Amino acid sequence: MNSKITKIVFPHVDKIGLVPTLPPIAPRGWDYEPAQEETEAEIPPSETLPPSINAESSYAYIWEHAAAAAAVVRSIWDEDNEGSGALAGMSSAQIIAAFFIAVGEKVGVRVLGSLDRSEAVAVGWAIAELSTVAHHTAQAALEMVRTRIENGIYSECGGAAYAQTLLDAVGMSGWAKRVVAENSYGRSDDMARSASGFHLLEKIESDQLAPFISYEHPQTIALILSQLGTAQASGILTQLPEHLRADVVYRIARMNVVSTKVLKQIEAYIETILCEIFGSTQDVGGPKIIADMLNLVGGSTEKTMLSQIDDRDPELGESVRNMLFIFDEICKLNDRDIQVLIREIDQKDLIVALKRAPKELKERFLNNVSEEVRNFITKEMEFMGPMRLSELEEVQLRIVKQVRHLDEVGMITITDGYQGDDELV
Repeated sequence: MNSKITKIVFPHVDKIGLVPTLPPIAPRGWDYEPAQEETEAEIPPSETLPPSINAESSYAYIWEHAAAAAAVVRSIWDEDNEGSGALAGMSSAQIIAAFFIAVGEKVGVRVLGSLDRSEAVAVGWAIAELSTVAHHTAQAALEMVRTRIENGIYSECGGAAYAQTLLDAVGMSGWAKRVVAENSYGRSDDMARSASGFHLLEKIESDQLAPFISYEHPQTIALILSQLGTAQASGILTQLPEHLRADVVYRIARMNVVSTKVLKQIEAYIETILCEIFGSTQDVGGPKIIADMLNLVGGSTEKTMLSQIDDRDPELGESVRNMLFIFDEICKLNDRDIQVLIREIDQKDLIVALKRAPKELKERFLNNVSEEVRNFITKEMEFMGPMRLSELEEVQLRIVKQVRHLDEVGMITITDGYQGDDELV
């Protein structure tokens, strides 16, 4: 193979001198754009004051100081003091609700975004409970928040989450997570606690809650019950199947420390339960609708229509008849009629029915017995354990049937309203 090898010697860098810089070459398939001078970043549209808000108004001030407004809201809630002046007689939650009603949707959403999730839920519940508020009251709440922002009368947010963020920043995340969880579990502020899933469950009756959790894993049920009050938890336990009840009790007894992550997952599940329990439905027919109609017609028309229903469907007729006068409406009877009813019904049924009766109805019965009987009934109710809803409804239905029977035989008179001690003439 004939080839000639040429030796190439590159000159020394000192002899080359200055070499012009070549322009950058864009990679194939890309369009090269030279770097531009940095300019001031544009403010996203969501961060600009809406044109409908006067820049000199309190609404604009709250908009510009949304984070501080959220801190004021949090402070007002924590203080739990009654308002003064135009806000006299209002609770902290009502004042906060009035403020959010006053600022309107755009500003309200911006302030709400500076609260954490549980606090935002608490505010939502407060607003939902305050159906109406006077204009001057709402404006007073708005100006109160602005004044406190201007004077710095609010507390900055701390808590477990912020503590863990700080400790994570200095490289102690593992230790921080364990220490914060062990020391802060169950110490959340009132605002967050009032909106937590476990706290919201306290407002639901045991017989309503039990069916929704009975199909869950025993460990999940055990964790939920461990976060509820003993009375509510025991009420749910009694409604669980026997084999499941024993498993849940065992798991609760063995339970020690639960991670925050698991608690958050359970709370998310609880929110699903609440949506199902409080899911809105609308009655469009049924025995209750017929009963409501018959309550507004005369006695002869009522009997005729019930007789016609009985001819076609006796069970339906009985259902309608039982709904014509419900247990809670016994409070419409006058004192004499209630005394007659007390003599005619079983004392055990009376104690069971009064255990879960509205306060007004309970007082109507207790005020129409002797002091000795009153004390006896009160003590029996205190020592009575939880019972199934179906059993309670069965007892109340027996009493309702007795009321209707006494009305039919003329021993008492069912009226449209409470007659007090007035005599019928």
